Parts: sequence; C-alpha cells; structure tokens
Amino acid sequence: MAVNFDEIIDRHHTACLKYDFAAERGYPDDVLPFWVADMDFRAPQPVLDALQKRVAHGIFGYTDVKPDYIATLQQWMQTQHHWRPASDSLTVTPGVVLAIALAIRAFTQPGDSVLIQQPVYYPFSLVIKDNDRQLVNSPLMEHDGHYRIDFADLEDKIIRHKVKLFLLCSPHNPVGRVWTRDELTRLADICLRHDVLILADEIHHDFVRPGYEHTVLASLSPEIAARTITCTAPSKTFNLAGLQLSNISIENATLRRRFRQELNAIGYDQPNALGLTASQAAYAHGAAWLQELRSYLECNYQKTKTFLSRKLPKVKLTEPEGTYLLWLDFSAYGFSDRELDDLIAKRAKLWLDSGHIFGPAGSQHQRLNIACPWAVLAQGLQQLAAALPQ
Repeated sequence: MAVNFDEIIDRHHTACLKYDFAAERGYPDDVLPFWVADMDFRAPQPVLDALQKRVAHGIFGYTDVKPDYIATLQQWMQTQHHWRPASDSLTVTPGVVLAIALAIRAFTQPGDSVLIQQPVYYPFSLVIKDNDRQLVNSPLMEHDGHYRIDFADLEDKIIRHKVKLFLLCSPHNPVGRVWTRDELTRLADICLRHDVLILADEIHHDFVRPGYEHTVLASLSPEIAARTITCTAPSKTFNLAGLQLSNISIENATLRRRFRQELNAIGYDQPNALGLTASQAAYAHGAAWLQELRSYLECNYQKTKTFLSRKLPKVKLTEPEGTYLLWLDFSAYGFSDRELDDLIAKRAKLWLDSGHIFGPAGSQHQRLNIACPWAVLAQGLQQLAAALPQ
C-alpha cells in the first residue's frame, strides 16, 4: 500500500470545524489551522469503499451493532494492544466526551469531586463544571520538558476532597506522555485503595512513537478492570470523527448497567449507520494504512523538531511519546497569554490551541497538530518564524 499523505485536499466549504469556522470562533478568516485534533488526510481506501457500497444501497434506516462488529473490534484491540474486551462489556456512543459526561452523571452526584491532571484536554474541565461537580486538579510535574505524575499530590487530593471519579488521559493530550506500565499500576493502586473509579480516555492509543508502547489500563488486572471505564474510538486513528461512533468498555456489570441507564435517559439509541460501516471497515482493513501514517507523522515530527531548533530555538518543544499533537512552550519570549494568542492569530495568521485553556500549567504554551501534509505544516512553521521576534 502506498498512500499519498502529501496530497493537499481542500477542506473549505464542507462545514469543516477546522477550516470553516474561524470567524465564528473569533479568528481572522485567512488563518491556517492547526488546532482541533483531526487530520487532513483521507480515510483508508477500504473505509471509502465500504461507505460507497453502503451509500449505493440507498436506505439509511435504524441501524444497530451486530456481533461481527464487536468481533472485529476485539481483534483490533488484541492485535494492536494485547487486550481483548469482553463482548458484553461494550457500549457504543456518539463520542468519548459524551461518554465522559454520562459517566460523571452515572457514578457521581452534584457536588462530588472529580479529579484530573492538568494541563489536560480541556473538555474534561468543561464537562465536570457543566454537570455541577467539583473539579480537583492534581497537576502534572514538569522538569526540563518531561512531565510526570505527582503521586503524593494525587493521593492527597483524593483523600482530602473525597474524590469519586478520576479522568485519566492516556496517552496524554496535550503533553504527549505514554504512561508506562509501572506508572499506570501505581496510579490504579491508589485509586483502588480509596475506592475511586477511573475513566480512561484512551482515544489516542493508536498513535505511539517508536520506542514506546501503550498499555490499556484495564489490562493490568481484573481488579483494575472492574473499576475502569475504557473509552476508545476509531475517530482519531482513522479520521472518522464526523461519523460519531465511540467504543466504551465497562467490565463491571453493575457499573455497565448504570452507564447504559444514563445513556437511555438522554434518549440515545442506535448508532449512526455510516459510522458503524466505516468503523468496522477501518478496524478490519486499516492496519497497513495506519502503519504508513505513523511513519509519515514521525517524519513530520522530526522535520518540525529540526525547524524549531534552527529557526525558533527559544520555543521549547516537549518531546512527545504519543499522539500527533505537539506541546510548545513560548515562555522564553515573555509574552502574556493574551499577547501570545494575538501574535499567533494576527501576525503569524495561524490557528493553534492556546495552552491556557488546558489549565493554569498551560500558560504561555500552544498545542500544534502535525497531522497534515508536510507542505502545509512547513508553511505554518514559516509563518510562525516570521512573526516571532528573533
């Protein structure tokens, strides 16, 4: 398989969130976007073929999950991640963020504490606050561009705030950590000791750089699996976010029943017909495409790293272990968050994700999505270099 990831595909005028909503989000119309975590690459050809066949059928009535989809997903997880979720553990939802909201509503009460590790994917904070729960932050520790878990602080916060639910981001967005087996075991042991449920957002699990390996939290032991809600999706891996299908695995039957009751309560029933078709085709036939994509993204990363070291040495790059998102530290320039945001949007004409929205520790940072053709990424880097003081 030879995939042309260098092909530039115009996504304008497709109601594309990444390209068509700059003005609505307060940005100049001509910004080059590297913010939201989707890719500028076509989905794998087997996915397109399956969708075309399904569209040709011409009827898009109510659709539900059959055992063959579950078996295909299980095979993918077994092959890629050495983990096989039980058939009856799986529930599909339109997205992982919705699943997080459902878990918060199912397993906590208004006023209960939910713990996160900032800087972290900002919808974590939003969905906690929007559901009238108390946000408890155990910040990651950063030293020389490497982030670690502060286990003492995490356990202290769990005890002092009587935390009921912990939202784990694994691999971590935006700092790019791929947590080791030892780190995850230690973290899970703390949660088990204090009767804390863990929701593991593992949506970026298929993007791990060479030399690292993703460990599914629920694979560590039956005891940990019984206290874990595992959230995955084909959306990041195969660029299918708009087709809205995520896979939520809950091994504990009691927890699974409560989660499904909450899902029923919001009126959700069958999944998107085309989303199911695309997801099954991706899991069944997308491995070779993904392997090529990972290689292309690694090249994009290495080229970006070289560019920054030569042209923008004051920008501190956090070495990523996973995801296709780069975490950039601009603190050496001395800008305020407002000044940095304005410079990038108005002078560099770029749309990045502002670091401060990921939590206080994200101040003076920006998140950059490198999942696009190198020519586009190179143009963005050139614009950034031209806008920043040398």
